[in-house]
Amino acid sequence: MAVAHKFARFLQRTRFLNKNYYTNENGCTRSFCTMIQQPKTLNIKRIGVISAAAGVLVGGTYAYYKIGKARKSIDLEGTQQETVLLKYKPPIPSSRRVISPIDTTGLKLTLFQYQTCPFCSKVRTVLDYYGISYDVVEVNPVLRKEIGWSPYKKVPILLTKVDEGYQPLNDSSMIISLIASHLYDKSYKVEDLANFYPNIGILDEEGNFKFEIINKYFLMFNNQLPKNRTINDITEERKWRKWADEVFVHVLSPNVYRTIDESYKTFRWFSDVGNWEEYFPLWERILVVNVGATAMWLIGKKLKKKHRLKNDVRQSLYDEANFWLRNIRARGTTFMGGNKPDLSDLAVYGVLKSIEGCDAFQDLRANTKIGDWYDAVKEQVDTHAGSMKLRN
Repeated sequence: MAVAHKFARFLQRTRFLNKNYYTNENGCTRSFCTMIQQPKTLNIKRIGVISAAAGVLVGGTYAYYKIGKARKSIDLEGTQQETVLLKYKPPIPSSRRVISPIDTTGLKLTLFQYQTCPFCSKVRTVLDYYGISYDVVEVNPVLRKEIGWSPYKKVPILLTKVDEGYQPLNDSSMIISLIASHLYDKSYKVEDLANFYPNIGILDEEGNFKFEIINKYFLMFNNQLPKNRTINDITEERKWRKWADEVFVHVLSPNVYRTIDESYKTFRWFSDVGNWEEYFPLWERILVVNVGATAMWLIGKKLKKKHRLKNDVRQSLYDEANFWLRNIRARGTTFMGGNKPDLSDLAVYGVLKSIEGCDAFQDLRANTKIGDWYDAVKEQVDTHAGSMKLRN
């Protein structure tokens, strides 16, 4: 009680001290209290709590998203993505037709492509080498409206006429393997061969989920090897085809888009060789050249770092080309495939042909001996030398 009494007197005394007294004209003493408005300050504790709560919410949401994505990836790993057979051909007009008078395959093909895409160039090289006719649809590389009908949003796409409609074939290496397998044994229909190349869900080296055609470098021989071929040379062909896709192709972009000026020059060549003036309106060409050149210049820098190229990216290009040439010389033959180009020769040639009009290609010819091999393959492709194999 004594403590409470003392505390009450303390409060009264405090209130007294906060008052001011004055005497008015009549001699009466009055008191007044000055009210001082405290400055408005941020409530640090409240802000801290709100910030912490927001951080927990954002972090929890992101963690939930990542966990959900990982679970979905795990659930999809090993599943197969079906390729839908089209009943009708998409109503997209062909940009041009490539007609070979010596074509006896009976295949009716439409290639959706970018003219200067190295993977599209690989497919064209194989078709030209074997003398196969095909239609071409040039795809706008930015808008890509020409492949709006396809769930697969990359090129090349090879649309093949089959008995029950049209079979879309995706991925350049799978397309090449399937076409080569069909040419070796025409009793296998394209739609039947497509079943041998399933698109399987996998996790890549960085843990990202994707669908991949695992056996896309394998040819289907129906338990009987072609004449004059061995298991060893088939394995070597497969190895070098994979090298073209996983190593050699990755030195191209940092070289052809090395500087912003070189990137613009490359895209102007793309426009010329791809006949964009004929296929796309002016506003689309301006968009593609300006957006594409700037974007690829930036992407080229990232690819240089990702694939650990040398500071002088030209040197990385020369190194890989010389590596290829050394291995051909070790065989003592004109081509990796011997006296005639095999699918690995056609793959590497196709990759290089996609930059034929760029400064990087001219520098490559000037600083390595790639020109002799390149010109030899070019002659074989331009004369449809592979068609001789089909008549044997």
